[in-house]
Amino acid sequence: MREIQFREALREAMQEEMRRDKDVFIMGEEVAEYNGAYKVTQGMLDEFGPDRVIDTPIAELGFAGIGVGAAMNGTRPIVEFMTFNFSLVAIDQVINSAAKILSMSGGQYSAPMVFRGPTGNAGQLGAQHSQNFENWYANTPGLKVVVPSNPYDAKGLLKASIRDNDPVIFMESELMYADKGEVPESEYIIPLGVANVIKEGTDVTLVSFGKMVHVITKAAEELEKAGISCDVIDLRTVRPIDFDAILKSVKKTNRLVVVEEAWPLASISSEISHHVQLHAFDHLDSPVVRVASKDVPLPYAPTLIEEILPNVERTVEAVKKVMYRK
Repeated sequence: MREIQFREALREAMQEEMRRDKDVFIMGEEVAEYNGAYKVTQGMLDEFGPDRVIDTPIAELGFAGIGVGAAMNGTRPIVEFMTFNFSLVAIDQVINSAAKILSMSGGQYSAPMVFRGPTGNAGQLGAQHSQNFENWYANTPGLKVVVPSNPYDAKGLLKASIRDNDPVIFMESELMYADKGEVPESEYIIPLGVANVIKEGTDVTLVSFGKMVHVITKAAEELEKAGISCDVIDLRTVRPIDFDAILKSVKKTNRLVVVEEAWPLASISSEISHHVQLHAFDHLDSPVVRVASKDVPLPYAPTLIEEILPNVERTVEAVKKVMYRK
């Protein structure tokens, strides 16, 4: 099977959906003439023209609102934020308009649209450009939140998101745009809300999403050398969360470690921990342990970044803790 980059998988998903449905269009800063800030939309202006690949001013609140209005009137916009840090400028339109319009209109209007762009740490970009808002948006009824970890999932999940009748937050990692992975040329869709069990094991369950999946995968490889067998689960979506897959695994392994890049308070790992203790308490042989970023704004210095973010070493330590090993 061919290998393509993460950015190419996203581009293919949008191109295929725009060819299939004339009501799909993309708008955002530098998506057209510049071919995308991260070259995700490269070549799309040439194929679809300026009416469907639309450069916007640096005004997230404005173009997000235009997108919501367009979705309410029957189109399927893809609104690209150059980074989800900038989505804070538009968060009123996302949460108070897109997420709520179906309920507040009594089902008369919906907002079938995708808000997409990079999330989380991307190196030395400073605290204002290095934040994770997956749990913020997942806290909002009416939204679905997708965080892929590889090119194959990125394409299948984005196609499903574009076709979904609810507004979808689609969060990518800037550090993964050049990652390569196997992606079939034939069409496929990955349903939202279904986790991927990457590896099956017997001793402990490791759960994560987005680029932290690579952390738990590498941690599982290290732990295998120490004789510890891990179930490795990629959530793919954090609203809805595939709790059934997590509970099934925990009832087998009796231990759980959740890894995510966000700050610890009110996080996705908090929700998973609560759900597991509520529905699988009698199956647990140790308390659930989570690995998150330290509870501070991300510094600029690379040594401090390394200290604050979740990594393989911290994940291995967490697993040994739930296994009562030193």
